[in-house]
Amino acid sequence: MDIIKERYDIAINRIKDIKEDNAVEQKYYDYFVYVSQFILMLDEIYGEIQSEKIKDYSEKQLQDLNKKLYQDIYAENYAKSYANPEYAVKVLGETYGKILCYVYAKLRSQIRNIYKEETEIFTLYIELFIEIYNYFEESENPEVKYLEETIYSFEKDNSEIFMDKMIDERVNPENKFAVNIVMDSDLNDLRYLYLYGEHIGNNEIEMAKFLNRMDDEEVKRLATVYTEGYRQGFVHAKKDLSIKDTVDIRYNIGFERIVRAAIDNFKEMGLKPVIYSPGYQSTSPNKQYWFDHKFDQALYLDKSYVKRKLESARNAYEERKDMAKVMAGPAVIEIFGENPFEPENKKEAFSLTKEQQQVSATYSTDYQRMVNEYIPGDERSFTIIAFPIPEFGEKFEEMFEATVKINTLDMEKYGKVQQKIIDTLDKADYVRVVGRGSNKTYMNVQLHELKNPEKETNFENCLADVNIPLGEVFTSPVLKGTNGKLHVSEVYLGELKYKELEIDFEDGKIKKYTCDNFENEEENQKYIKENIMYNHETLPIGEFAIGTNTTAYVIANKFDVIYKLPILIVEKMGPHFAVGDTCYSFEEEVKVYNPDGKEIIARDNEVSLLRKSDIKNAYFGCHTDITIPYDELGEITAVSENGEEITIIRDGRFVLEGCELLNDAFDDK
Repeated sequence: MDIIKERYDIAINRIKDIKEDNAVEQKYYDYFVYVSQFILMLDEIYGEIQSEKIKDYSEKQLQDLNKKLYQDIYAENYAKSYANPEYAVKVLGETYGKILCYVYAKLRSQIRNIYKEETEIFTLYIELFIEIYNYFEESENPEVKYLEETIYSFEKDNSEIFMDKMIDERVNPENKFAVNIVMDSDLNDLRYLYLYGEHIGNNEIEMAKFLNRMDDEEVKRLATVYTEGYRQGFVHAKKDLSIKDTVDIRYNIGFERIVRAAIDNFKEMGLKPVIYSPGYQSTSPNKQYWFDHKFDQALYLDKSYVKRKLESARNAYEERKDMAKVMAGPAVIEIFGENPFEPENKKEAFSLTKEQQQVSATYSTDYQRMVNEYIPGDERSFTIIAFPIPEFGEKFEEMFEATVKINTLDMEKYGKVQQKIIDTLDKADYVRVVGRGSNKTYMNVQLHELKNPEKETNFENCLADVNIPLGEVFTSPVLKGTNGKLHVSEVYLGELKYKELEIDFEDGKIKKYTCDNFENEEENQKYIKENIMYNHETLPIGEFAIGTNTTAYVIANKFDVIYKLPILIVEKMGPHFAVGDTCYSFEEEVKVYNPDGKEIIARDNEVSLLRKSDIKNAYFGCHTDITIPYDELGEITAVSENGEEITIIRDGRFVLEGCELLNDAFDDK
């Protein structure tokens, strides 16, 4: 650490000199001075943290400091920020603008490391900045290839350090930065919010205030729904929780009261918390900034870099294999209520070439396989629960209460109704799903053959354990024979909004796709390929499900927020198709049973079966659910091998006998 401190001090002193140098062309000099001032601001904050003077800051002082750190990427300032590739190219030229924008964005990402008092990676990026500056100091027009080679070498050579730190944070419970904030802070003193170094906006402040007004018993109840769902995930899958030692907790800043109560519950289960960045995060100060830098890796991504990165990851996991093996899996608190984000595609932003898309997709798959090797999928579980945030609007508190209702529906009642749907589906050769009105959906979903229907089933009866709330039956379809078009008028996936999304399938794989987000069809297809298909040329259908949580659907329509809800809830509000891996990826050999004792045999499809002969092509490392809401749904019909048809849903209502409970929510609205 002394060597790091020495290098850090040398780098900061050099940064101080840049302002006085005035040794480069004026437009570049302005950039280097601006970024140098940002670095020195972080250094000053680091000094205040180390000396503990920051503990004496008032809430107003901390708020002002937080705004100062993030102000140049706020939407109102972003048009003239060097973090904006459009502005950087305009001012610095196309030759250097994108590269210098990338360097500044990387330095901005180091705010959290300063607050954690971890300066090694920050030091590396300062040294990279100085090296880039030196090129401009030595020549009025430095060769772009030298800048690109410098960045490539930097990212590749330091991948071992980057991956080692990242993986250590994900499995080592001794990293207590966020845990200490949650467990040791006075949560009524909102100064604690600013200890993370993340952007703190109205959502985080008002969420913390809202939870602070809640009595302890209600907070404990919410935490218990969350942690009990996690525990039940192990019980229902017949996995042994007692062999695990840690739990990966993820949440949005402002939820600390629930997280603290959850940590106490997990402790009773024998689990220690692991909380890392971005496991804790805050709502974005500007999602366009995030989108603009989503593919910055295009500057250095190639097969050699990925090979080095995977080698570094394996070394890091190998050193911590005992820690990794006892990781029980993620327990996630998701948020919803943010205004849907429709990004602008900027030509100045980096984008991946076709070859890089393939490299990126391969890396994601290979890395996921590695994670599964060290944190075995057949031994871990997860849970996800979602709550609204204040951005939802003036009815936020009412929606929060409604969400609690959605998350705590009677599992026994729903379980029985869902079983009736499963019993009907198990008689089918395939399922027909048809849209209504302007919805163009027409899908035939091929099901697996049940060789012993008395003991086997195709569909899982999903209740409130790993996926809270309850409300779906799902399967992994047979790909051959699964054909048609999936169409949704609007859907919100992974923080991005899609308009008139259409995907055509042939034998269960994506054949064509489009949407209406952009005027240019090429941009529409690129948007889908990058953000739904994760740059794969095609993806199989990994899941077909029927959502049964009509209560959630009615509440969403009452508040007019159906397109603000997370997929976690939306997937329970109609039929959905997931593209990518199956729900059982890496766990196909683990037998899974429904409450009625039947084994769920549809855990594979033709692609995932390749794991036995060609594992590199068996998994994709992604799984994206796309839901057709009830009001766009014409019918779901089970069709038997002899042609007999039994309709489960017609015109957005359940018509199968025994499912009357599911229509009650529509009648009560």
